[in-house]
Amino acid sequence: MSEEIEKVKILIIGSGPAGYTAAIYTARAGLNPVLYQGLQPGGQLTITSDVENFPGFPQGIGGPELMELMQKQAEKFNTQMRFGIISKVDFSKRPFMIFTDDEKQISAETVIIATGATARWLGLESERRLAGSGVSACAQCDGFFYKGQDVAIVGGGDTAAEEASYLAGICKTVYLIHRRNELRASKYMQEKVSKISNIKILYSHIIKEILGEKSVEGVLLEDIKNKKEVKLNIQGFFVAIGHHPNTEIFKGQLDTNENGYIITKPGTTQTSVKGVFAAGDVQDEAYRQAITAAGSGCMAALEVEKFLCAPPN
Repeated sequence: MSEEIEKVKILIIGSGPAGYTAAIYTARAGLNPVLYQGLQPGGQLTITSDVENFPGFPQGIGGPELMELMQKQAEKFNTQMRFGIISKVDFSKRPFMIFTDDEKQISAETVIIATGATARWLGLESERRLAGSGVSACAQCDGFFYKGQDVAIVGGGDTAAEEASYLAGICKTVYLIHRRNELRASKYMQEKVSKISNIKILYSHIIKEILGEKSVEGVLLEDIKNKKEVKLNIQGFFVAIGHHPNTEIFKGQLDTNENGYIITKPGTTQTSVKGVFAAGDVQDEAYRQAITAAGSGCMAALEVEKFLCAPPN
């Protein structure tokens, strides 16, 4: 491993709306942030074809284009943008020691974690092929595109029930598909979806294939109880089987909740380690929106600036 250690005031781990916004704010403050983008610069939005709910774009904007604009804005103020991943961290004392996948060592006075969360997928080839062309993991992001149409959502927990309820207010018919014979959602959410007339719950069904070449045209299911195939004609397919936060390298370093999300002090982005901040989906299990991620990135940047300017204890 290289013996040369780079010293930085602020290291931002991860890109996307949270990381790029944190970079914009800290760079404008003259704090010379270094940002490691990860293996997917721009994060989850780079696989989202159209974004219509981000303020300032009345005609909508492509997810990759939005992330490219954010990156350019951060670079305009001299953020040091680097492609690559962080492989290991040591938050036991300040300055913190950070190790990259190419064996570079970084000594950072403060760290902003913006590594995001990744949607869990079914693992079908057709799911990957049609992602962004009818297949989505975010009903509130993409549901509007299927107004008045038939859609399906797979999952059985509160998230699936909540997103099915949301889609029911937009779409003609919502098929809620679950592999078990009862939902895992809370009793309240189960009662709620059961009372919505255009939600059709299909218990004991599994997804065999999503149909369509260039866009979703249907879904092929297997009725487990009756051992027969069922085909639904739909235009949109939503996956709601959970997300997992990208926090593997921080295990044992920071406090996380039972699902692995980084815990921050209420009303702040401060983690359990002073000088380490978390923004975006990596600490947000509830909203997971581009605008909320950007907002928390701003919060983290302002808190870092205040932290660095505070007199030593």
